[in-house]
Amino acid sequence: MDYLWSPWRFHYMASTGRDEGCVFCFLLSETSDRQNLILLRKNHTFLILNRFPYTTGHLMVVTKRHLATLEDATSAELTELILLARESEGLLRKVYRPDGLNLGFNIGKSAGAGIADHLHLHIVPRWEGDANAVSVIGETRVIPEELETTYDKLSAQLEK
Repeated sequence: MDYLWSPWRFHYMASTGRDEGCVFCFLLSETSDRQNLILLRKNHTFLILNRFPYTTGHLMVVTKRHLATLEDATSAELTELILLARESEGLLRKVYRPDGLNLGFNIGKSAGAGIADHLHLHIVPRWEGDANAVSVIGETRVIPEELETTYDKLSAQLEK
């Protein structure tokens, strides 16, 4: 059996079981955006780094309002969500120059949503060969950059 030591995950895992409810709502109520990896706040949405990324630069566009499906969202929320996704695509292309991107919603627990009751869109940069033997056979992802470094690189570009 393989063991991966990742003590930094405990805080996040412990926080998701709190009585306060949704982790996205909790993070949004906080003011320490860098610590919570929130890159940008808009009127109806916010942009956040995924704390457990598939690849470096894995972002999520999240609705500010706590809602579970696209059907529940207003036109203004949906418009801002997709426009922020477009802005994020440009940001990732500029900073990380990926060969491609995966964008997707996991709506509902059975669809793979880790946080099923709060709508969010994943934006995952991809590179040729990023699914190598380590991730395919070893079922392990290697993320070559700390989240704080990723945050600093992306936030610096958002401020321009």
